[in-house]
Amino acid sequence: MSLTFILGGARSGKSSFALELAKDKETVVFIATALPLDEEMKERIERHKRERPSHWKTIEEPVGLLSLMEGLDVEVIILDCLTMWVSNLLERYTDEEIIEIAEGVARYARDINSEVIALSNEVGLGIVPEYPIGRRYRDLLGRVNQIFAKYASKVFFMIAGIPLEVKNESK
Repeated sequence: MSLTFILGGARSGKSSFALELAKDKETVVFIATALPLDEEMKERIERHKRERPSHWKTIEEPVGLLSLMEGLDVEVIILDCLTMWVSNLLERYTDEEIIEIAEGVARYARDINSEVIALSNEVGLGIVPEYPIGRRYRDLLGRVNQIFAKYASKVFFMIAGIPLEVKNESK
C-alpha cells in the first residue's frame, strides 16, 4: 500500500507525528523495537504506551520485523524505531547482512496491503563518533535510513515538532 518514513533527531517529534498520521485508523499495530534494559527505558516505554490509543495493539520485537509483519493484516503498522532495531542487529549480524535484512523489510513494507510508518533517528548530522563501534553504528544506520527513504512513497524530516515533507510520490 504505502511506506511513510519519518526521520529526525532525538525528541524531534517523530513518534507524535506518527501517532497523528494513524489516529483515525481502527486496526493499528505498533511495533516497538526498544529493549527495556534499565529503569529509565522501562519508564520511557510505559509513557509511550500511555500516549497511544488503547485499541491499538503493541508488539515488542527487537529483531524480527519481517517475520512479524508477514503475519499482520491491519490498516497501519508503525515501526518505532529503526534506530533501536539497527542497534539490536549490530551484535547478531554482519554489516552486509544488516543491509540485506533492511532492504527486505523496506521492500516488504512498501508492497503490503497495510500502510507502514517507519521512524528513525538521523545520526549523520552530529560529530564523528570517537570509537569504531560508534562509527560502525552511525554508518550502518545511515545506510538503513537511505534504504527506507528509497522505498518510501513519503519521507518527512522532523525539526522541533514540525514535519518537513522531503519526498511525496503521490503528488
